[in-house]
Amino acid sequence: MQGLHLTADLYRCRCDAAWLTDPQRLAPWCVEATRAAGLHPVDQLFHVLPADGPGAGGVTATVLLAESHVCLHTWPLERAATLDVYVSDAAAHAAQARALMDALVQRFAPEWTEQRSLDRGDGE
Repeated sequence: MQGLHLTADLYRCRCDAAWLTDPQRLAPWCVEATRAAGLHPVDQLFHVLPADGPGAGGVTATVLLAESHVCLHTWPLERAATLDVYVSDAAAHAAQARALMDALVQRFAPEWTEQRSLDRGDGE
C-alpha cells in the first residue's frame, strides 16, 4: 500500500485556450500521455462544467489507471488547472508517475506551479 501522490496547481497557463475547455481535445491527449509514460489507462471520464460567468466552463476529468488514477480540473477564466497523479505501488511506478506529471504540466505551460509529492500508506 505504499503509493505516491503527486499534485500540481498551475497558474496563468499559456497553452491554447482549448486545452482548458475542450474535453474532445484533452481526453485523447491525456490517455496517450499516460501510455507514453508507461502507465495503463483502463477507463476515463471527461466532463465539461457549466460556465461560471463569461466564457466557457472548465473540464473535470479522471483517467482510471491499472496503477491507480489521474485527475485534472481546469478554470479557463483564471487560466488555471489542478492535477493529481496517484500510483498505488510507488516502488514500481514512481518514475512513470513523475514522467506523466511532467508531461501534463508541459501541456498547460503555466507561468508558475506549486507541486507536491506525498508518500501514501507508508505505515509510519
